[in-house]
Amino acid sequence: MIDILKGAGIKKTGIFAAGVLFGTAGIRLLSSKDAKKAYTQCTAAALRAKECVMKTVTTIQENAEDIYAEAQQINETRAEKEKESENADAEEAEEE
Repeated sequence: MIDILKGAGIKKTGIFAAGVLFGTAGIRLLSSKDAKKAYTQCTAAALRAKECVMKTVTTIQENAEDIYAEAQQINETRAEKEKESENADAEEAEEE
């Protein structure tokens, strides 16, 4: 029974040591110059994508404003024509 516990303890210690080794190597790898260049390139690509999205959003907003303004003008013109039509109908009714 003692042999089993000793074997398990060594196994756990070995796994822990391997984890520390991989962790240390991982930190060095992530903080290397090549990794920093990769992070910089990814960040630059993200900024370009953001700029492209913002241009698209601005274009859509401008188009929406144009559509809204034209729709208001159409409704104003239509309301004026309806008012003129009502006035003409009222004048015809008075003449009869």
